[in-house]
Amino acid sequence: MEILDSIKSEPITIYHIGNEWWDLCAGPHVETTGNINRRAVQLESVAGAYWRGDVNKPMLQRIYGTAWENEEQLKAYLHFKEEAKRRDHRRLGQDLDLFSIQDDAGGGLVFWHPKGAVVRHIIEDLWKKIHSERGYDLLYTPHVAKADLWSVSGHLDFYRENMYDQMKIEEELYQLRPMNCPYHILIYKRKPHSYRDFPIRVAELGTVYRYELSGSLHGLFRVRGFTQDDAHIFCLEDQIRDEIKGVLDLTEQMLLQFGFDKYEVNLSTKPEKAVGDDDIWVKATGALKDALNDKGWTYEIDEGGGAFYGPKIDLKIEDALGRKWQCSTIQVDFNLPQRFDITYIDSNSERKRPIMIHRAVLGSLERFFGVLIEHYAGDFPLWLSPIQARILPVTDTQLDYCKDLTEKMKVSGIRAELCTGERLPKLIRNAEKQKIPLMAVVGPKEVETQSVTVRSRFGGELGTMDVHDFIGKIKDAVHNRTFV
Repeated sequence: MEILDSIKSEPITIYHIGNEWWDLCAGPHVETTGNINRRAVQLESVAGAYWRGDVNKPMLQRIYGTAWENEEQLKAYLHFKEEAKRRDHRRLGQDLDLFSIQDDAGGGLVFWHPKGAVVRHIIEDLWKKIHSERGYDLLYTPHVAKADLWSVSGHLDFYRENMYDQMKIEEELYQLRPMNCPYHILIYKRKPHSYRDFPIRVAELGTVYRYELSGSLHGLFRVRGFTQDDAHIFCLEDQIRDEIKGVLDLTEQMLLQFGFDKYEVNLSTKPEKAVGDDDIWVKATGALKDALNDKGWTYEIDEGGGAFYGPKIDLKIEDALGRKWQCSTIQVDFNLPQRFDITYIDSNSERKRPIMIHRAVLGSLERFFGVLIEHYAGDFPLWLSPIQARILPVTDTQLDYCKDLTEKMKVSGIRAELCTGERLPKLIRNAEKQKIPLMAVVGPKEVETQSVTVRSRFGGELGTMDVHDFIGKIKDAVHNRTFV
């Protein structure tokens, strides 16, 4: 009845196949049930599910199943599903001690453990380096602001259901930020600008908070607090095309660092609920098309899929299993500059409005980290691994040498750790389970010759190496994004 009440079109229709299958949907499923290959159908699981993902609504029983054209496709799907289960970032996050979601703190809030924090630090450092090289100024802005700010931006009108309740501070209403853009606009407004100042590029790893139903939360992929790799470009109208092309180049550079070279690109146009005149939308959409054509990327049009304030380019990256993940987004905005009344002085000494480009490359650090975990199945490449090498003494007699070696590697910028307390076979198994890229075994012979015997997760036994050679090989491999 709730579904029927929500249907606005007339008449209401029910799709059916003979007398065997009736469904309250548009259909079709199959033309005839004779097309279903009974050997390629499998019921998979039964689970409880809150009606429409709302914990305040009834719990229903959901039956999961799958159907394919032939048995080969079913087998391929089941293999894919097992592989996806093996790569599940929630399980690996626990097994490898990378992150957690603590019930005592509330759902959808991510705790980065030391190893996960190391990976985040590497991602952030690389992100800052690339942005600085490409002319962005880095910012830090508050997590809350007066509620009026979000009224001016339009978020209270268009995004209210995803925002947390307001809080009163000294008789004024404040709001946790769901976006970073109004803050960047306020920084722009702090002083007058000339046309000679453009383009102005600012970037921030800004943590935002969005209300999500508990039934929709999912590991790192759907959370309530996350850090966007956010940036905004203020430019002149004739600079839009080059600036978007620059963002596409930066996006490609950044994603290639992590091994992502396959994308699905969508150009999203004006949605039904939007602000701004049609001619403004036409200009913005045309600029995005021109930049994509300059880049030579193929793309699909997503009619009506734009943000309420402007059209956008969305980039989905393809992981090791061929799954697509929403990642980068680039949005041209003619509307917020008007809503916030930001201006510049042109060459004729007249006040004009700049163009604003919103963009994120990784999307959010939390979601991107989850994708990385599943893409590599927790087997991070050497340069990204939280622990790059584990030092394993054969007996306690080699401990002093191993301690000196561990410190020497750390001084050289290598993330190394010493592990003792078990017999060598157990130490090796534990390192394998923790997906440590390199193991350096030290026995009496290695102490005598100032060497290590190296075992690689990716290359097997690498033999005995001089300590200086071992450290040099690791540093070269990290620099070149290769294996030892």
